[in-house]
Amino acid sequence: MPGETDLRRLLTGMRPELNPGRYVFTTVGGGVPPGVTPVVTVTEPEGLTLVLRQEDAEAAGLKYDYVAGWLVLRVHSALDAVGLTAAVAQELAGAGMSCNVVAGFHHDHLFVPYEATHRALELLEGLSRRCAADIA
Repeated sequence: MPGETDLRRLLTGMRPELNPGRYVFTTVGGGVPPGVTPVVTVTEPEGLTLVLRQEDAEAAGLKYDYVAGWLVLRVHSALDAVGLTAAVAQELAGAGMSCNVVAGFHHDHLFVPYEATHRALELLEGLSRRCAADIA
């Protein structure tokens, strides 16, 4: 089934969901260290970026400086959909909150400052409700 591309449907149906735990971004020069299971990897010229549970990074002796909460937008967004990332980032930026977005094949994944995770969830739920009310 193809993903949704209509921005209004994406926003009204995003159903943000919190994954439990604390997540960190780190980088390594080689491959993924043994015993580490990242939830995201990004290959860059400077090294391999890993997003993983904070406790896993600490157990592996990996350094980090950003601790995030992980929100998943449960709507099945198409990879060529336009505007979802911008609308979500604008909503969170308006509250002074950073947002690191990773697109999966089915869903968008947001990493926000851990201490603001529940506020981010509230903001996104509010955005979804406002969009639904605009349609009605």
